[in-house]
Amino acid sequence: MTAPWPTELRVTKDRRNLKVTFQDGVVAELPAEMLRVLSPSAEVQGHGPGQRVTVPGKRTVEIISVVAMGNYAVRIGFDDMHDTGIYTWSFLRELGEQGRERFAAYEAELAAKGMTRDRSEKPR
Repeated sequence: MTAPWPTELRVTKDRRNLKVTFQDGVVAELPAEMLRVLSPSAEVQGHGPGQRVTVPGKRTVEIISVVAMGNYAVRIGFDDMHDTGIYTWSFLRELGEQGRERFAAYEAELAAKGMTRDRSEKPR
């Protein structure tokens, strides 16, 4: 069975969330930070097993674009210039259903690696 299709995608005014309404009435409000750090892009997921990258410092990232990719997905652009993730309808639905757990695992991964959700200041 395929995931229900979205009937509406709306970026909130503050650009910090993507609200997705699916045809079965389920509404998922997906934080920009979660979308960015769990991006399905090769930059984040790698090109093979064991190559996934932990992306720190994206607490304040904003969505700057949502572009349709055929009738199956969208490409989301962020203010850090990342825009290579193709978010399928089923992936957006998964994040709506499992996002909290996945984000909690991401936060644990950050802590284990001594990283934070905040941007670090580079020494001059």
